[in-house]
Formats: sequence, C-alpha cells, structure tokens
Amino acid sequence: MIGYKIYIGGRFATTQTVLEVTNPYSKKVFAKTYLAGADELEKAISGAESVKEEMQNLPSYRRYEILRQISDTINERREDLANVLVRESGKPIRYALGEVDRASQTFLIAAEESKRLPGGYISIDWTPKGEGKEGWIKYFPVGMVAGISPFNFPLNLAVHKIAPAIASGNTIILKPARSTPLSVLELAKIIDKTSLPKGALSILPMDRKAGNQLVTDERFKLLSFTGSPAVGWKMKQGAGKKKVLLELGGNAGVIISASANIDLAVEKCLVGSFAYSGQVCIHVQRIFVHDCVFEEFKLKFLRKVKGLKTGDPLNQETEISVMIDEENAERVDDWVKEAVENGAEILCGGARKESFFEPTVLTSTRPEMKVCSFEIFGPVITLEKFKSFNEAVNAVNNSKYGLQAGVFTNALNEMDMAFNDIETGGVILNDVPTFRVDHMPYGGVKNSGLGREGVKYSMFEMMEPRLLVKGKGE
Repeated sequence: MIGYKIYIGGRFATTQTVLEVTNPYSKKVFAKTYLAGADELEKAISGAESVKEEMQNLPSYRRYEILRQISDTINERREDLANVLVRESGKPIRYALGEVDRASQTFLIAAEESKRLPGGYISIDWTPKGEGKEGWIKYFPVGMVAGISPFNFPLNLAVHKIAPAIASGNTIILKPARSTPLSVLELAKIIDKTSLPKGALSILPMDRKAGNQLVTDERFKLLSFTGSPAVGWKMKQGAGKKKVLLELGGNAGVIISASANIDLAVEKCLVGSFAYSGQVCIHVQRIFVHDCVFEEFKLKFLRKVKGLKTGDPLNQETEISVMIDEENAERVDDWVKEAVENGAEILCGGARKESFFEPTVLTSTRPEMKVCSFEIFGPVITLEKFKSFNEAVNAVNNSKYGLQAGVFTNALNEMDMAFNDIETGGVILNDVPTFRVDHMPYGGVKNSGLGREGVKYSMFEMMEPRLLVKGKGE
C-alpha cells in the first residue's frame, strides 16, 4: 500500500488518523494518507501567518518563476500524475491526461498573470474639490485563503485555488475531497521543491471539525469552495465577514436549432454528456432539439451512445467507466426509476451494476422530475423537442441553476437571443456547456454559485483595491 504524508505549513507529516483511499474501479484500498485535526490546522494557520508579509512582498519575477517551475514539473510528471488520478477517481486515462495538462496550463496562466496585477491611475479633478489632486489604485492580497476542492477534478480544481492564491500573493490552506486527496498531495511534492516560502501552502485532508473551521475562523479572509449547492450556501451563512467564492454546479442545457450542424452537435454532445460518467459541473444534462431535426439528431446520437467503450479506466480505449462510488450510482438509479414511473421513456441505457451506471438517454420527461430539475451528476441526459427558439430558451432558463449553456445554431438572431436571454454565467455557441479553458471567467448565477473563477478572475476575488490620493503641498 502506498503511503502519502499530508502537507502542513511546508512540512510533510503524519497524524494519528489514517485515511484509506479506495480505487473506485477495483474497489480495493490501494493507498493511505492522514486526516488533519484542529492541532494540525492550527500549525498550518501559524505557518501561513508567519509568511504573510513575505508573500505579499514577493516580487513578480519570483512569483512567475515559482509558478512556471510548477507548470513545467507537472508536464514532466504527466503520466505519473494521470495514473494517480485514474486510481483515486476512476476517471478514464484519456480524461485524466487532459486534467493534468489543464493543471499545468493553469499554473502557466497564473505565472503570466502574476506579472500584470491590476492597478492604475484615476483622475480626481472631475469636480472643483478635486483640483490639484490625483489618485492611484493598487491591489493588495486579502490574506489567508481557505480552499475546499471536490472529487471530480481533484487536481485541476485544487489548482484553480492554489495558483491564483500564489499569483496574487496570498497564503492558502486547501482541503481536498477525502475520496481523492492523492493527486493534490503529489502536487505538494512538486511545490515543495520550489522557492515558495514554507508555510504559504498547506494541503490537508481534514476531519469534519477542522473542515468547518475553514468556514468559521475569522483569520481566513476568503473562502473558495467548489461542491454542492446545499453545502456551499450553508457555508456562506457561516462564513462571517470573509469573502466567499462559490462554484456549485448545475444542470446544463443545450439547444440544437433547425440551422445547426447536426453531426457536430452529436459529436460534441456525446462527450459533454458522458465524459467521466457525467460527474462534471457543466455536464450536458438537458438537450432541447428543434422538432424538424429531432429524429435525425436522436438516431445519430443514440447510435454513438450505444457505441461508447466501457471498462477499465486505465485502458486507453475506455470512454466511460465507474462512478466515484456505489452510493452515487444508486442515487442516479433511483432518479431514473422515479422518472420512468412518472412517464419518462428510456431510449437507451438505464441499468446499474454496482458503481457502474450505463450511459442513459431519457425522453418524455417533465421539468419537475429530478432528472431535469436537479444536478444529476451522472451519465444521464434528457432529450426533448421544441418548436420555437424562444421556447427552447425558456426551457433552459426553467432551472434553479445557471452555470453554462450550449447553443448549436448558424442563425445570427438566435446567437444574439441566446447570449442576451439565457440566464447562465456562460453561453457557448456551437459547442457544449462542458467547454472550459482555464483563463476564461467561469461561474454561475442563481443556485450555481457566487463570483467567478478562471485565474485572473479568481485573483481579483483574492485581492482588494486600495486608493492613494495625492495633492500638491501647500
């Protein structure tokens, strides 16, 4: 069994509480690490506070060098890191390699952004009272950041908290998901070999009490959480005066209009629907197709879905494998059965074997069904017709969530309507809502979250402006 120490204030350490890590595909424990408690968290906080001033004053070239070194080393260890991801998460290797590449890119973006922190000059003499004065705005790090990352992108979504924190001069303590802590602990080994001040980063799988302290402790100045809406909004209530950044997922809709390239839409929707068994915040969940092309799309899409290769996630050919655990597969199974009992029709899939759930397409659903109204976070999509583009926009908006939406159309008026009228943080034209590159602003409205990620935008959240007004001496 492989052993991993946790990373406390720049030092690798063990605790009295062992955390076993299970391979979702083999269902065997293959590694162990440790849970941090209140004492270990206090050491991490003390370490972060001891280097707060050093991090704030770290020159841009040093931040750049540190972040660029991390990016380069991730590239060098690409295969090793991807294998760790596969074993801890059950993610097919083709997607694990993509996640490692994105993590490297995220650090590279952060390196570039560290050289151009916001700030500037402002005219004060717009009114007579301001005559003879001028203003300068400089952004300062907020202080210590608490980061909480989920299981589904255990490396890159942790990096989306760590890299902006370093680039903006903040310290950060990160809590990874208990089921997938290993890839980010491997990242700690990479970061430890840089010149980042010891104490600026801690990576701590935590017990419940210590994890809650990340939310309530006033010494943390910003909480960045990625996870479920129920947990995220509850955290916001308990966070006190600290800034809060929430990325809470959704039930993304896709519109396929009469003018769309159907073959393109089929290929994109296939990946967007079933990559990593749909365990993606911007997973395609609801597809709305114009009735004049519905049958064409349905037949081509179902043919592709039935051809997806299932199996061992370490096999290069595997496209869909197990879910993170059997409990989540059972939940998806219950939601599908409930939909069918209430009139939905299964076009393909619908069966569960332990933690594997077949890629599933439903139709004849209603908006109030759980498979439509909640985030299913599994390999299930709904497929429905529409007659007018406005009807499709309203169907997408009929949701508690608003993270991203995809629209396939070649009509300019529909593109404009989609951007102006769809209530999401992002509208992706002629691609699926699952599209994301790591420097774009990313976040949602309604129940999907608060604030924006994407390296530069996270850095803005992690900094505060300060104004200097200068006047001529009397």
